[in-house]
Order: sequence, then C-alpha cells, then structure tokens
Amino acid sequence: MCFPCKSISLKRDMVSIAKAIDSGGSMHVVLLPWLAFGHIIPFTELAKRIARQGHRVTLLSTPRNTRRLIHVPPDLAALIRVVDVPLPRVEHLPEGAEASIDLPSDDLRPYLRLAYDAAFAPALSDILQPPPPESPWRRPDWVLTDYAAYWAPEAAARHGVPCAYVSLYCAAALAFFGEPDALMGRGRHAKASPEDLTVVPDFVPFPTAVAFRGHEARGMLAPLTVPDDVSGVAELYRSGMSIAGSQVVGIRSSDEFEPKWLRLLGELYQKPVIPLGLFPPPPPPPRPPAQDVTAVAGGHEAALRWLDGQAPGSVVYAAFGSEAKLTTPQLEVIALGLEASGLPFLWAFRAPGAGEAGEGGLPEGFEERVTGRGVVCRGWVPQVSFLAHGSVGAFLTHAGWNSVTEGLARGVKLVMLPLMFDQGLNARHLVEKKMGVEVERDEEDGSFAPRDIAAALRKVMVEDEGEELGIKAKEAARVFGNEEANDQCLRDFLRYLSEHSSHQ
Repeated sequence: MCFPCKSISLKRDMVSIAKAIDSGGSMHVVLLPWLAFGHIIPFTELAKRIARQGHRVTLLSTPRNTRRLIHVPPDLAALIRVVDVPLPRVEHLPEGAEASIDLPSDDLRPYLRLAYDAAFAPALSDILQPPPPESPWRRPDWVLTDYAAYWAPEAAARHGVPCAYVSLYCAAALAFFGEPDALMGRGRHAKASPEDLTVVPDFVPFPTAVAFRGHEARGMLAPLTVPDDVSGVAELYRSGMSIAGSQVVGIRSSDEFEPKWLRLLGELYQKPVIPLGLFPPPPPPPRPPAQDVTAVAGGHEAALRWLDGQAPGSVVYAAFGSEAKLTTPQLEVIALGLEASGLPFLWAFRAPGAGEAGEGGLPEGFEERVTGRGVVCRGWVPQVSFLAHGSVGAFLTHAGWNSVTEGLARGVKLVMLPLMFDQGLNARHLVEKKMGVEVERDEEDGSFAPRDIAAALRKVMVEDEGEELGIKAKEAARVFGNEEANDQCLRDFLRYLSEHSSHQ
C-alpha cells in the first residue's frame, strides 16, 4: 500500500540525497529499457525519481535516443550515468533506426530486436564487471529490466546481481496473460488461439470485461506468440523470461488504482509484486499569459496561444502515440470525426506510416474547413503542456499506458481508440472504472466511421454522461497525479531492493 508522506523542499531533498550517499546508504541500479519512445521516456523519468531518492543510476541507451529523449537535470548529473550503446549494422534495418518510431514498417521490428539483443546483452555484462578502483561507480546492486531484455536476469545472476522486472503496463493488462509459463507458451493458460485473447481468463476471481475484441486478437496473436524469423524470440516469451528470472516485479501502478489486479498478479507470479507509482512527467511550470512560450512549446507557440483563447475544458486534444502507424484511411476518418463533432480540437498529427512529420493523411480541404476551431500540429508536440492547459477537457487517445497516465494525472476525460498491444485491455479497464469511453468499432474488422469518433467525443464533452466522467477524471487525478503518494510507492519499492541488494 502506498501512503502519502509529507512533502519536502528541493533544498531538504538535496540534503537527504547527500546524506544517503555519504552514509553509504545508496544503491547503484542499472535501467535497461526497450528501444521505443514509450519505454525510454518513462524509464528516464524513473531514473530521475530514483536518483532523487539518493541512489546512483546507470541508464542504457543508444546515441540517437540519448540526444533526442534523455535530458538529465544538472542537480542529478552526479547520480545518473547514461551509457550509449551503438547498435550494430543489421541487414534490412534502416540507417539511423534506433527506436521503433524510426521504422517505416512494423515488419522491421524483428531486426531492431536483433540489433538490441546483439548490442545490449554484452553492454550489460560489461557494466556488471567490477569497476576500476578509481571509479566513483561501484558494481551495480540491481538490474531493472524492461520486457525485451529476456537475457538480462541470467546475465545479472552470473555476476551475483539480482534483477527486477519493471512493467510499464498496468497490472490488469499484465495479469490477463497469466503466469510466466503462460507467457512463454506453456500450460493451459497459454494464449494459443485468437479466442483465448477474447475471453476473461478463468483464474480472474472477480467480474471484469478486460479482454481483447475479436479484431484485436486476430491481428495480435502471431506477433505476440510466434517467434520471429530474425531474433528467433516471440514478444510474450521475452516478457515471460524476464519475469521468471527476476526476483521482484515493479508495476507502474498503485494500490489505490487497481488493488485486486495487483494481488492477483502476486498470486500468479509467486514473487513480490510492488507498485512503483504512476510517475507521470512533471507538470510544466506556471506560465503567465504574457510569457514568451517558446521554451515550453518547442515550435508550437501558436497552438498554446490558441488554447489560451478557448473556454475552460472545451477543447479535445487528440494524439495517438509514437508506436502506431495509422493508415491514410484511418487518419482521414479521424479528421472527419473531429470535424463532425463540432468541438474545438488540437491534433498532434503524425503522417501515415512515418516516424517523422510529413504531409498526407488528411482529407482535401480539411484544415481550411476547421480554421479557427481546430489546430493540426505536426512533429514533436509538448503533450504534457497541452494536457495541463485549462482549456483541454478531453483526450482522444490510443489508450497507451503512458498517455493514460499523462491524461488522468491532469484530470482530463479519455476518449479511447485502441490500436495495438495492451491498449485494448487498458481501454476496457478504464471504461469499467468509468474513467473514459471507447469509440465504437465494427466487431469483425475493427473499422470505425467519422460518426463513431464524433459520437464518442460528444458523449464526453456535451452529453450528460460527460459530467460523471468529469468527476471520475478529477478523482483519478488525485491518484495518478499525487506526487506524494507516487513517491511513497517508489520508496517502498526501493526499500525492498535495498533490503535484498547484492551488497547486503
């Protein structure tokens, strides 16, 4: 259970850090994220939060990802070490591709996994070696690994270092797939057919609707369960091996949000499962109306100024993450749905099938027709600043767990259009908790029409149901955005690591 604690000033915080280091009470942990924006960014936030508790952190990355995603504040520079691991040349992997967003097609994901395994496994082994006597960095006490590094627990064990699995998925989504053996395709709970993904598992002892839709399951089964021809390892197998070999599991969640699912997960895994807190990115600093917004807007100053002129809670913010590669027809339907809703909107637009900003994917004349009511932003956007703006009342999202935590931490109502991975499970979970609504789709092929987008948006923003959703979203903000409670969750996790570290 995570309990709020008394907050302290930055000065007192830094004094605590210094005392922890001087007294030898600090640990050295290695963080090993998968090469996706949606993994690197929260792992970086986790690194900062661990460092603020007085511990040293080594964060493994690649040169390009470090440049574009990892920014260590000066006050933590002595505690966070970023180690850049260059990827080897792999046939079919595009030049400069160091994250999933850089891949023009999902068919190339196995080549990125192959490069990751080839580069990061030996890099981890090097870091686990005893350091030279003059190094201020002692040998790591723990390795904290993402799902993809299935080789990490064994590598850590060879050096006498324990491993913790860090789940960036909520407990409900993780528990749905069962125990580690089931993730590895063994036993009666293994997902062997699309139908296995569309029913609530019989080991769930409470009523729930958390399961995949038929159209989601049919497109997801093979990528999750079948070893690819390149790296030779299935996605779920990676997760199963990482969990099975770890001594403890940390979940990006809290007891306040999903206590039953966390208890179930502990029973399934037969090892400690400890919530890490939800660690959303910190809110942007207060911005006086006359302030130059360039520093926080990253090229989208006009969008923030436009938001300043909208009524409180009246704007729909639309964004679909960095992983999903929406097709032109899907983007056109979303555009027409936003238009048909009649609501003001701000859309973080990514061109079809591209990792960077580009043209295409919008109906002809769309931007002209919505001038004044809608804003389309291309390229990177300051999502945290947009969601924290008082004019934003709803978030049209793919329901990725990063985006969910960012939206609910700001008390923004969710309209969900899940596209891949755990997103369908997240959407059902949140609808069940009345924290959002899901866009209706064809059960067979998953298609949706402009009227489906518009209807879901108006339900949240205009109709009576939106009032209850607004209340629930504000309640969620007191959990997702509660920094004291989130910090206490992390302290509880770190206390467990300290009590079971390799130097105890």
